[in-house]
Amino acid sequence: MMAAAFPLSTAAPPSPPLVGRSVAAYSPSSSFEFYRNHRGRAHRGLCAAAARRDVRCTLRMRLQPPVAARSATALAAAQGQAEAAPSSGAGEGSLWVVFLATAVAVCGSFEFGTCVGYSAPAQAGIVSDFGLSNSEYGVFGSVLTIGAMIGALTSGHLADNLGRKMTMRLAAIIGIVGWFTIYFAKGAAMLYLGRILLGYCTGVLSYVVPVFISEIAPKDLRGGLASSNQLFICSGCSAAYIIGALLSWRSLVLVGLLPCAFLLVGLLFIPESPRWLANTGRVKEFHASLQKLRGENADVSEEATEIREYIESLRSLPKARVQDLFQSKNMYAAIVGVGLMVFQQLGGINALGFYTSYIFSSAGFSGKLGTTLIGIFQIPITLFGALLMDRSGRRALLLVSASGTFLGCFLTGLSFYFKAQGLYAHLVPTLALYGILVYYAAYSVGMGPVPWVIMSEIFSIEIKAIAGSLVTLVSWIGSFAISYSFNFLMDWNSAGTFFLFSAASLVTVLFVARLVPETKGKTLEEIQESLT
Repeated sequence: MMAAAFPLSTAAPPSPPLVGRSVAAYSPSSSFEFYRNHRGRAHRGLCAAAARRDVRCTLRMRLQPPVAARSATALAAAQGQAEAAPSSGAGEGSLWVVFLATAVAVCGSFEFGTCVGYSAPAQAGIVSDFGLSNSEYGVFGSVLTIGAMIGALTSGHLADNLGRKMTMRLAAIIGIVGWFTIYFAKGAAMLYLGRILLGYCTGVLSYVVPVFISEIAPKDLRGGLASSNQLFICSGCSAAYIIGALLSWRSLVLVGLLPCAFLLVGLLFIPESPRWLANTGRVKEFHASLQKLRGENADVSEEATEIREYIESLRSLPKARVQDLFQSKNMYAAIVGVGLMVFQQLGGINALGFYTSYIFSSAGFSGKLGTTLIGIFQIPITLFGALLMDRSGRRALLLVSASGTFLGCFLTGLSFYFKAQGLYAHLVPTLALYGILVYYAAYSVGMGPVPWVIMSEIFSIEIKAIAGSLVTLVSWIGSFAISYSFNFLMDWNSAGTFFLFSAASLVTVLFVARLVPETKGKTLEEIQESLT
């Protein structure tokens, strides 16, 4: 997974004394040598952290000039900056490229949302045109997750080898093929094939989009920008719900094609992830990308040095393998990442997403009106959560969100219980509507965006491909299990189904309170240090 050793010589803008020096000329510190020569299981995690700290200390101590020289250099630099500041504005940057790159990337998120939301408004038309039974249409709704599992398995490998941009480009092309397959379908087999292709597209995008955004964003904006991933997933779902109430299922395909087209075009105008470029040893491209993202006049020397030091500290580590996830240094991050995805799915989000219209109809409420209300309601709530991401923190949003999904599922389950018992018949549709709206509001604030944000933050770059693929795969396996079994669960006991979802949300609160770390306001490298 790792490329050749990343050289530190480069024609970069003026920066600390590290730039222009070769690490090879200096020997690592004693504890780093100990780590390289004694890789016993009991010491591996501790030695890796010590190695990274010692590389940083060695580089900074040995590559800096003496104190007097540094003082003279600093004084001269300060004088030069004071003289240049009025005329050139050196040190000031612009983040418009970061916002542009994020806007392009979240076209993939919007595509993800349209793929998930398509099945709810299209159900009546497809069942009518092809004569599908509810179980056969259940296959159409859930087969998306099979393709997504395959996409999840390959997403990390593709992103590491092809780059973040090329991986998004490949996913968009496959998504276009999938939509056209559905549009020209003459039978159930073509529908299923198109849905699997769309699933592969979403499986890849669900990993690479949040990773790309987290790698290009400054630490103070990373949470908010990364949560835009969920905002546009919700926007895609909402667009499918609202437009699907007005168009036929074939015409609704156009809603899915547009974000793929925008993504393909937009990728031509944004830079590649600087951390991926650094990890693959592309020095000039790394500096150019980072400078472009931070602004032409921004001083990126400190951030570039931190990224290079972190990448260099990983060079001594062996190539990552699946079993490395179960080492002590990676186990905590793996438990958190996998656990959040498991609880996200056990809360029932994809059951509600795929079968919203059916749930409303079963509770005696208009399916079209219900999905339209959710589509309108979901976007501002998700935007509100994005604004809170870097203010309140990840943990607080998760705790509030899981509590809200518990309440929403409990109210919905109560409405089905009253219906089955013949009690308070006039309250049943109202309880179902309020319960589902509360659920979507709570989910959109925290349990929707935050697990993906944390997934993109907590894994170190050498293990990110394997760990990210595993976490994404777990998410889609859970999605398949819940969405496929939902019809059977509803036939078994409608109220009990939603009470189970609410119980899972309660366990989520305990999991977050006990295990999930706070990552707000930290660089990716600082997060890795805190977890080792």
